[in-house]
Amino acid sequence: MQVRAKKSLGQHFLTDLSIAERIAATLDDYRNQPTLEVGPGMGVLTEFLLERGHDLTVVELDDESVRYLQLNFPALDGRIIAEDFLKLDLHRIYGDRPFSIIGNYPYNISSQIFFKVLEYKDQVTCCSGMLQREVAQRIAAGPGSKTYGILSVLLQAWYDIEYLFTVDEHVFNPPPKVKSGVIRLVRNQVTDLGCDERLMKTVVKTSFGQRRKTLRNSLRGLLPKESPVLERDVFRQRPEQLSVNEFIDLTNLVHDAQQQHPDNERTE
Repeated sequence: MQVRAKKSLGQHFLTDLSIAERIAATLDDYRNQPTLEVGPGMGVLTEFLLERGHDLTVVELDDESVRYLQLNFPALDGRIIAEDFLKLDLHRIYGDRPFSIIGNYPYNISSQIFFKVLEYKDQVTCCSGMLQREVAQRIAAGPGSKTYGILSVLLQAWYDIEYLFTVDEHVFNPPPKVKSGVIRLVRNQVTDLGCDERLMKTVVKTSFGQRRKTLRNSLRGLLPKESPVLERDVFRQRPEQLSVNEFIDLTNLVHDAQQQHPDNERTE
């Protein structure tokens, strides 16, 4: 039985076993805890994860892939979740236990997958895998880079991120039109950012939503009308110039200004 790659699901099946083995090896230090594989397809990565002794559960939306896995991976009996990862309650699987996530992630939802990882940041100790190279580079990019953006800041606040290697198009069936990149995120020691996390997410998204503008212009709508905080030097910068810690400080400035004038009309 073979599985037909479905464009609607962003499926491109990896055919190079040596690359699959390299990706599986990115979680070698985390074999003492459960592992969740996202989008296993025909199990090219699954096979190496099982060989390396992982306590593995897989989540797969494609019915055809689910049947293939059931036929070819008896070790996964009872461990194949035929659901949409983006809608899955991971507490249902792991409770409050720590776990790792890995996958050859579908290109069309890779950013959404990493936003979901953030939702479970207190449990996901390591997340690695392959995705579109441009998205992988964006996640790992530092301040000053043209690719530095929303995911860069929000993920790097909680994870140490490493871009590991690039994968060419020809090792997939069907070949994608872009190169892929493999990254690894390892949970850092941060337990409290020292700011309102929800507000920081708003500040970061609003800032990069108008990344060509200075922060003074992009964030005006979050601040009381004619707030003096807009005269601070940081508001003369553009979002890609700020580090994670500087975004934390910026969030606190916005928060304090809002608290000082809670009834003031926001600027237009």
